[in-house]
Amino acid sequence: MRKKELSFEDALAALEDIVDSLENEQFSLSESLAYFEKGIGLSKMCLAKLEEAEKKIEILCEQDGKLSIQPFSLEMKGE
Repeated sequence: MRKKELSFEDALAALEDIVDSLENEQFSLSESLAYFEKGIGLSKMCLAKLEEAEKKIEILCEQDGKLSIQPFSLEMKGE
């Protein structure tokens, strides 16, 4: 049976929990290394998901075979 892949938000929350635990709790060296290794895996997963999203955005912005890069703004146009 295959594990369900975490969403970006779930992976980021798990990574934040690991960082918090490593900063605020005392673990043995082997426990700390295990948490660190899991954190690195989650970090790579988050980075891959962000890169995938970036590529999708670039595809959506491509027009006439040319990439049109527009600055991102949270403000609504026309307001």
